This record gives sequence, structure tokens and C-alpha cells, in this order.
Amino acid sequence: MGDLGGGGETKDVIDVEAVVVGAGIAGLATALALRRAGFAARDGGGGGGVVVLERHAELRATGAALTVFPNGWFALRALGIAHKLTPRYQPYETSVVTNLESGATQVFRFGGHKSRSGEVRVRPVHRRELLEAMAEELPPGTIRFSSRLASIGTEPAAGGGGGEELAVVGLDDGTVIRSRVLVGCDGVHSAVARWLGMAEPASSGRSCVRGLAVYPGGHGVRKELRQFLSHGLRAGMVPISDTDIYWFVVNNTVPAGKPAQMPRIKICSNLMIKREAAGDPEKILREVTDNLGRHLPEEFLDVARHSDPDNLTWAPLLYRAPWAILTGRAARGPVTVAGDAFHPMTPDMAQGGCAALEDAIVLARALSSRSPSPSPADGVAAYVAERRGRAAWIVAGAYLSGYVQQGSTSAPGVRAAAVKLFRDWIFYRFVFPLLADTMWFDCGDLVAPPPRDGGGEEEAADCKKSHVH
Repeated sequence: MGDLGGGGETKDVIDVEAVVVGAGIAGLATALALRRAGFAARDGGGGGGVVVLERHAELRATGAALTVFPNGWFALRALGIAHKLTPRYQPYETSVVTNLESGATQVFRFGGHKSRSGEVRVRPVHRRELLEAMAEELPPGTIRFSSRLASIGTEPAAGGGGGEELAVVGLDDGTVIRSRVLVGCDGVHSAVARWLGMAEPASSGRSCVRGLAVYPGGHGVRKELRQFLSHGLRAGMVPISDTDIYWFVVNNTVPAGKPAQMPRIKICSNLMIKREAAGDPEKILREVTDNLGRHLPEEFLDVARHSDPDNLTWAPLLYRAPWAILTGRAARGPVTVAGDAFHPMTPDMAQGGCAALEDAIVLARALSSRSPSPSPADGVAAYVAERRGRAAWIVAGAYLSGYVQQGSTSAPGVRAAAVKLFRDWIFYRFVFPLLADTMWFDCGDLVAPPPRDGGGEEEAADCKKSHVH
């Protein structure tokens, strides 16, 4: 068994159907999907169903907000919770991009080449609201807070034919949990992904400050995404409600491709922020308003100054190379990963959370398949095979989008100028609509339909199907 450090004496051994590591978007969606699909329908917390292990003492909503594109809403509808969120958040369809160097402004739509109707539209949501909407659908005791992994391993299933294995995790308090499936949804620096042997995430060469501005009396800002581009920097803001506005600043930092573990990250020409300082809301905000973003429009700086300190974060933008996703070992017997643990990506297409929701549906469907050989290991392998290509494509598209929109200021002069020309005259007009089409992907229902005429093999359900609730 792989020792992660910190394990105590064994005090309890618990047998469950599935263990999910991490209670973020990917973890809660996976737990809910497994229950909805019938794979782990019994109560968690030792009752034999699904258990979610969260290392913190409560649900954490780092990032304040996210934009959910149609592919995310298709998945939320399959989970049966879209109706809880769509009435609270109004959709928006346009992005207004202003080049601060030239003064030029472009307007484009998020619809790509697809039609827009009903609830499957682009909507920004509070991250905590999304987490709570999923968590309240799970039985009490499903989420075990303050649970830290000490070890990961597998062992032969008692009496299991065909060499079936169980996943075994040890917690730092000595508890041991055995399960038919283990899903690592533990983020970019996933312990489960490391145990599987997946490549470590790399730096994109950029970092991002994210915040949530609060106007108790209302802000009056138009419902659209506003973006501002300048040399090595991209800023944006979008209203989430009548009182809240989500905003971000992305800037170039270190050379792309460097290892993610770095003692310091340079976020401007004359200021070095150490890791511990990156968690100081006052310093982060001062850096944005007084230095990094001092040339940004006053309307944006006013939004930043209204930030809720509890929702102000800074972090380097990491990703796993597409070829590592395509070829890496994302499954080992009954153990796999989902969300950022599988395919960390830059936020330039706002697809991190949406892709995680897709993962949950596809995994649950694969594990609940009615195929002749429905072992958990087979289901996990089918899930990984179905998700690799799309995940790699989204990661590549997000990286390209960020590289182009940022203007590639780390590149030599001629190349940087060429990238800016491509961005201003081609990318937003022709390339982005193609990328937007990927955001209309429908991952299908939780349970695949039976084969027609009672025969034939069940196909991977990546086509557009009607959802039943």
C-alpha cells in the first residue's frame, strides 16, 4: 500500500461501495452521480454506499464563482439539480473585449454555431451554491470532513472471481476504508493521481487573481462578460447577481512548462510574492489596484475595491499536458481520477468545473453499465477511454485560448506581434466560435439505454440524448 505519511494505528475497518476523495465540484458530482445511477445507492458513512473524504472541516468554495456553460448544464440536468440553480442565475450571451493598447473593442457571442434555448445557456454561479445544491442531495454522513489520506492501495477481493480487486485507503486517524471503486477528486495536486503515476501538472507561465465584489445596494452593471487586454495581462468581470460581480486578473509570470512547485512566483516587474503572501487578501488587492492593474479602467478597479476579502485568491495557473492525459495511467484496477485530478487546465475557456461534471456522469454510467462484464475495473477503464480524448482537447483549447488572448508577451518580438495580430483579427472572429462549440457537448444520461431489438453492444453514450427526471 502506498504510504502518504501521517498514518496512525488502525482502529476501524469500513467496507463501502465507493470512496470519493475530495468534496469539491468533481467529488460531490461523482458521489451524487454514483448514487443516482444505482452503483452506490446505499447510505454512506459506514452504511455501505458512497463515502466522500474531505480533508477540511467544512465545504470550501475557493474561487468564489464559476461560469457554467451548456455542457455543464446538461450534466447538472442529468444529476437532477439544474432546476435548483437556473432560477437563481440569469444567463448572458456576449463578451465585450477591449484592447487597452489600441482602444479597439470587439463583441462576440458564446453560442458558437449551436442554437440557444431554455436552461442550457451560459450562466455564472456562486461556487458555494453549486456545492451546497449537490451536497444537500446526499444522505447525512456521506461526507466525512477532516479526513486526510495516509495511504492508498489495493487488495484482492474476498471470494471475488476473475482477479477482482478492492481499493483500500488509510486515514491519518487509523481508519481503513475498503471499496469497490476509489475516485480521486482531490484537485490539481492529487494524491490519487500521484499514486497512479500520472505526470505532475506544469506551469502555464501565468497566474490569476480572482475575487468577488459585493455591492449591498446593487451594482447596476450590464449582464455581460467584460474583458480588458494589455501587454501580458487580461482582466475580466461578470455580474453573478444584482449585488455580486465576479472578477479576475491573469498575468504572465514564469516561463511556461516549468515545474509547478516553485518557491516564488513573480507577478510583476518589481514585486516578488512568496507563497505565504499569496494568501493575504489585503496584499493581493493592493497589488492589483496599485501596481499590476493600475492602468486598467476605473470601472474595473472600482469592482476590485469592493471585493469580499474571504473570496479573494491568487494562484499560479497549472495544467497537465494533453499528451500526458492521452497516454498517462489514469486508472489502475478500481482506482481512477476525475476533475482537476485527471485533467487540470487553465481557466481560459471556463471549462474546469464543467468538465468535472461531465466526468461524473460518464464514470457513473460506465460503472452501472449492464454489459456482460460489469466489474468495477472494467467500468473504470471504459470511463477513462471515453474521457481521454475530450479532456485532452479541452485542455489544449484552453491553453491556446489563454496563450493567444494574453498576447504571448513572453515570446520574441516578431512572434508576439504575430500572435497579437492573430488574436485581434482571426481568433475572436473565427477560432473562438469553434472552441465554443465544444461547450455545447452533451455527455448524455446517467444510465445508458438498452440495446435496440435486445441485441448488440451498448455504445458509449456521448451522443445527444433526452434527459429523464
